[in-house]
Amino acid sequence: MRAVLRVVNRVLIGLVGLVLLVIGGSVLAVGLGAPAPSWWIHDSRHDVLLSDAERTRWRDDGWWWPAVIAVLAVLVLLALWWLTTNLRRRRLAEVLVDTGDGEGALLRGRALEGVLANEAAQQEGVQRAHAHLTGRRSTPEARVRLLLAPHVDPGTALADLTTAALAHARNSAGLESLPAGVRLRGVKHGAERVS
Repeated sequence: MRAVLRVVNRVLIGLVGLVLLVIGGSVLAVGLGAPAPSWWIHDSRHDVLLSDAERTRWRDDGWWWPAVIAVLAVLVLLALWWLTTNLRRRRLAEVLVDTGDGEGALLRGRALEGVLANEAAQQEGVQRAHAHLTGRRSTPEARVRLLLAPHVDPGTALADLTTAALAHARNSAGLESLPAGVRLRGVKHGAERVS
């Protein structure tokens, strides 16, 4: 869903920007005295944006106001959908823990993220760690970012994270699996002098 939202955002912003650029540039060019193209709705720089005849052309037709209201309603619904998808919390609020007695317990997602990040940060050579839970509360997914010291082997850091922090988080929450996406980044450091 996140990739779809990213594509929709870029397409909408690109289309709106392109339409505004074309209309604004055309109005500016005609307003400065450039000859208007044949397809343009105005003839000269003294022409008004909407004449009285253009404004009242369909006022007496029965379909005009329902069509305007329907188009505006669709635009409002699309704008509300876009706003709610952008403002929706992407972080998992709670994780469902199977207690073994047929009941379930809820574990705060932030608590599990904090423990996972703290345990990952305690690994050798890890400068900083950040964990983020997504997905559903019965099948969470983890996104982990590790900032590694220059001397650390990324393969070793990934193996340590998998066998220690992720395994402990999975076992403590009673999950069958805890898929994780891990992003590794090295600390920026100056060049060392070699003699």
